[in-house]
Amino acid sequence: MNNDPTICAIATAQGGAIGIIRVSGNEAIEITEKIFSPAGKTDRQLHDRAPYSIAFGRITDGKGETVDEVLVSVFRAPHSYTGEDSTEISCHGSAYILQRVMTLLIENGCAAAGPGEFTQRAFLNGKMDLSQAEAVADLISSTNKATHDMALSQLKGHFSNELSDLREHLLKLTSLLELELDFSDHEELEFADRTELYTLANDIHQRLVSLIHSFEIGNALKNGIPVAIVGNTNVGKSTLLNLLLHEEKAIVSDVHGTTRDFIEDSTIINGIQFRFVDTAGIRDTDDVVESIGIERTYQKLQEAKIVLWLIDRQPTTAEIDDIKEHVDGKRLIVVRNKIDKSGETTSADESVKTPSAATGLASDWLSDSLAGTGYKTVDISAKYGTNIPQLEQLIVEAADIPQISESDIVITSARHYSALLRADECLQRVIDSMNIGLSGDLLAEDLRMVIDHLADITGEERITTEETLQKIFREFCIGK
Repeated sequence: MNNDPTICAIATAQGGAIGIIRVSGNEAIEITEKIFSPAGKTDRQLHDRAPYSIAFGRITDGKGETVDEVLVSVFRAPHSYTGEDSTEISCHGSAYILQRVMTLLIENGCAAAGPGEFTQRAFLNGKMDLSQAEAVADLISSTNKATHDMALSQLKGHFSNELSDLREHLLKLTSLLELELDFSDHEELEFADRTELYTLANDIHQRLVSLIHSFEIGNALKNGIPVAIVGNTNVGKSTLLNLLLHEEKAIVSDVHGTTRDFIEDSTIINGIQFRFVDTAGIRDTDDVVESIGIERTYQKLQEAKIVLWLIDRQPTTAEIDDIKEHVDGKRLIVVRNKIDKSGETTSADESVKTPSAATGLASDWLSDSLAGTGYKTVDISAKYGTNIPQLEQLIVEAADIPQISESDIVITSARHYSALLRADECLQRVIDSMNIGLSGDLLAEDLRMVIDHLADITGEERITTEETLQKIFREFCIGK
């Protein structure tokens, strides 16, 4: 029997009309019953109630005084979130009431739960694997549909099922190779067909590579796609940042060099989270502090996936060369600001230009200079908010994020990414070893390491000799 203490915790955020306290453990129902009185005299006590039932009644203290009228939901092991007997007490959302109920539960034998302890118990009791447990935190912190769908997919076990399928194939290969070792005195015996083995190893390699490549998208969606706003001093970078964030985040001033360090914040556009960075204006300066800020501008340029180059005049050759040097491999959007001062007007359709069609700002000279960067241009007025929706649409297009559905498997965890890389490295050694004809014992060892790295993701026990033997005797007839 599980001897872990029964735990309790407030499971809802403060300030709501309803507050829920969750209780889990061997004595969850018994302890809750000590402070709960059913509303009707003939109503059954909690220990007599069926699982998934709800009881209405009162929470009372040791003196019989009512603390609150509540609903108590009853769950019985193993059919609960944690796999243990559990109750959930739905109270009014008063902070006083919730703390009073918590105090009564602790006085009657509960322990206050630590961070994540309910999900930890669910993992330890086999209700979910480690990757699914991590998905719970991702689901709670999801800020848009894409991150919600990715977390829900992982929580439902789509990633775990993929890994389980890979493990099953790898275990089959390992079993065949180790079977050969058991009959090593018969060198002519070869249980693992090398052609089939090579084909299967390459197939698994491709599946691992697909998962590894998905991390770039998953990480961007989870943490926000980095967008750097760069340009000379006083071109309107801080004003643009405030517009994109829909709040006064950065100080706006006509004084050159106001922003001396980067300012960073996130917002959601079309369901995708972007992390915008307003950087120090690029110019020659003797100011030591401003120079440090400009150095950090170039650092943020390196980290960004999308660069908004904000200009309010025809850039010089040196400025174009400088920006081109720092946007290799990134999506560049040339943003012409202050069109309200130029006397020009543009319709929504005319505001977004391709390099060949851009006039005034993007002459043939600019197009030739930035050739190969794949840049787009847009005319805006940050002061009046002109054409900001068109700029936002360009930013979304530059992100190049595919539509994510709940059934898609997308890696979002750096821990999972690292484990997949290690697994694929070992599998590549298997493929290379077969190419040069190395012995089966070396192949089997590398295959074991692949399985172990995948097991690190789900929290499964690493492969054992007993598991290998069971696989051998379950699928092969030996001695016939």
